[in-house]
Amino acid sequence: MRASRFFISTLKEAPSDAEIVSHKLMMRAGMIKRLGSGIYTYMPMGLRVIRKVEAIVREEMNRSGAVELLMPVVQPAELWQETGRWDKMGPELMRVKDRHGRDFAIQPTSEEVVTDVARTELRSYKQLPVNFYHIQTKFRDERRPRFGLMRGREFTMKDAYSFDRDVDGLKKSYQIMYDAYVRVFTRFGLQFRAVAADNGAIGGSGSHEFHVIAATGEDALVYCPTSDYAANMEAAEAVAVNATRGAAAEALTKTATPGKAKCEAVAELLKLPLERTIKSIVLTVEKDKPEDKEVWLLLLRGDHELNEVKTGKIPGLANYRFANEAEIVEWFGTPPGYLGPIGTKKPVKIVADRTVANMSDFVCGANEADFHYTGANWGRDLPEPVVADIRNVVEGDASPDGKGVLAIQRGIEVGHVFQLGTAYSESMKATYLDEAGKPQPLQMGCYGIGITRILGAAIEQNFDDKGIIWPATLAPFEVVLCPMGYDRSEAVKTEIDKLYDALVAAGVDVILDDRGERPGAMFADWELIGVPHRIVIGDRGLKDGQIEYQGRRDTAATPVPLADALAFIKGKLA
Repeated sequence: MRASRFFISTLKEAPSDAEIVSHKLMMRAGMIKRLGSGIYTYMPMGLRVIRKVEAIVREEMNRSGAVELLMPVVQPAELWQETGRWDKMGPELMRVKDRHGRDFAIQPTSEEVVTDVARTELRSYKQLPVNFYHIQTKFRDERRPRFGLMRGREFTMKDAYSFDRDVDGLKKSYQIMYDAYVRVFTRFGLQFRAVAADNGAIGGSGSHEFHVIAATGEDALVYCPTSDYAANMEAAEAVAVNATRGAAAEALTKTATPGKAKCEAVAELLKLPLERTIKSIVLTVEKDKPEDKEVWLLLLRGDHELNEVKTGKIPGLANYRFANEAEIVEWFGTPPGYLGPIGTKKPVKIVADRTVANMSDFVCGANEADFHYTGANWGRDLPEPVVADIRNVVEGDASPDGKGVLAIQRGIEVGHVFQLGTAYSESMKATYLDEAGKPQPLQMGCYGIGITRILGAAIEQNFDDKGIIWPATLAPFEVVLCPMGYDRSEAVKTEIDKLYDALVAAGVDVILDDRGERPGAMFADWELIGVPHRIVIGDRGLKDGQIEYQGRRDTAATPVPLADALAFIKGKLA
């Protein structure tokens, strides 16, 4: 490719609405152009990166045995109504009507459509297992699109769906896809981590997320450096900090704590460690009749934070909300700040975190303004609680596998694999006939990669003050040739054209910058765009029979004999 025949549109400054590094750099590098809120045109430079991401994903999907098809962007509402997701998905699902008034969805995902394919095409156990995938445009009507391609409304995703006859088959298909994803992200040249995850709105029985490691990542990844344990914060198991409960050593005492509504203030007043305090969180579960409303009290150690996803998995709390002040006063007799499990005004359901359940002589609210109890103990002062894991882990917690302690790093989710089981096949009556001729529900798996999101994640991990630093496999071009005076020096033009032709013949993805730009502007463009390898040829170097090579991460150029240029570049690419 010659730059004069390509489209290069760089900017010195990012638009004011660009918030994070990847958004700013992609706009400045001319890779995307904003069309509307969360909607972007992929410009030629950015599209080249997208196509390279797609090619790697497609190769590994095919290698894993998956079969490519293409499902429509616009899908009939009836399919979504069969699974209940027409209502469950909420406003993120873009709904439209055709000229006949029929309802359709602009797909955010394709479980319903692929299950419809399966129930009409997969009739016998002899056709299983099978895995269908496609790379397609998706649309999610985000309330507040931001961060460019990281959280846009329209995006490109690869989603694959496996169909098996039983759970053992599903697990094998799941492992095949998991292994394929490891190969995909390894080929991308990105630092990544696979972590156990919550299934969220997709449903199913088990899942893993694939995260690109980046300090700017929205997600907290929990892992054990000395074992294989890894999970996102939502799914990470928090073991009790204190393995056993100590014996009661203090009397229960109602202690004045005037104006001290937070655990930190109470601990400071009483000159006790924050770890001796318990915080109270009040939840409400609505029922069909208002008078049947349930109020729950969740107890955490004063320095710990509630994990809302884990909380929603406690039987009876699937549809909880945080209680309002009127409800708190009605059930506890006091406003927030002095709540506790002893002496509530009306009965509440109490759940203690694992660590809290093993505490003794703890401090909790007395359900009276300006007072707390000290020396509180389970069994003696209040009944033994229902115990559950309801907190976020913190760095240094023991790993659940018993093989070390936990660490936390930030990541950007770019892939997710799910064991769906029969969640969709049962609701949509997708069955196959077994050896006995009896219908059985198909066991499903679901596997997604955010194609366009990869670009933003890769940049968040790989950039400097000059611009993007693409891994070689994702870069829009592998090599850029920068001639000094291409339009003025016949010697420079001859040698660089010769090298360009040789690289093209060798299958190298190379661009020759023949625009006649000044060296400073030319170098700045390619450093911003992030091409990994740069070759400079000028009259001064040619007099000595040399060219200059500089990798995008290198701080200085390296002289290379002109005669060795092709072999040198091929060696770098290898």
